[in-house]
Amino acid sequence: MNINIDSYCYIRENVFEKIQRTKTVDKIVMAILMAFLTGILAQIVLPLPWIPVPITGQTLGALASGLFLGKRYGALSQIMYILGGVVGIAWYGEMTSGLDILLGSTFGYFIGLVLAAALIGHFAEKYSESRKFKKMFVLMSIANFGCVYIPGLIGLTVWMYSTQGAFPDIITLFMMGLAPFIIGDIFKIGIAAGISKVGLPK
Repeated sequence: MNINIDSYCYIRENVFEKIQRTKTVDKIVMAILMAFLTGILAQIVLPLPWIPVPITGQTLGALASGLFLGKRYGALSQIMYILGGVVGIAWYGEMTSGLDILLGSTFGYFIGLVLAAALIGHFAEKYSESRKFKKMFVLMSIANFGCVYIPGLIGLTVWMYSTQGAFPDIITLFMMGLAPFIIGDIFKIGIAAGISKVGLPK
């Protein structure tokens, strides 16, 4: 049993170190793959008729990108995801694409994906202690509810003003842009923190 655990820990550390030391071209390829993963997860959609922003799985892709690729290339993967959708790859939520989708009600949330991947990537590549489940759960909660929702709610406010001619009140904004996502986001954060515990060396 100890041999198996030792082998697992060795392989886990060796793979992580190889990813960190690999060539720039290989990291760009991995960033593209993580962009595709984010696009796939974005197709897990739970649309709610009373909110303009659907519940999707794409934040899990952003968090995972930071975990495995670090700050720079984790953020790059999300930039690639955003730009890929702009040029016509139908991997935004519900297999949509285009500049009109990017600049719609979800614009701020798209920006938040880049910020969240960068924050998680910074800690994952620099501080091995942060890769433990509890610490990563806290960090991912900050990344998710801070990095994603602050620009997300700002963008939603601007979108509502541009389409309805008035700014929403705080309660309306909260109920449309944050409250419906909390339970699902906690679940996704738990999955991503579990990936960190199992897949990254400590």
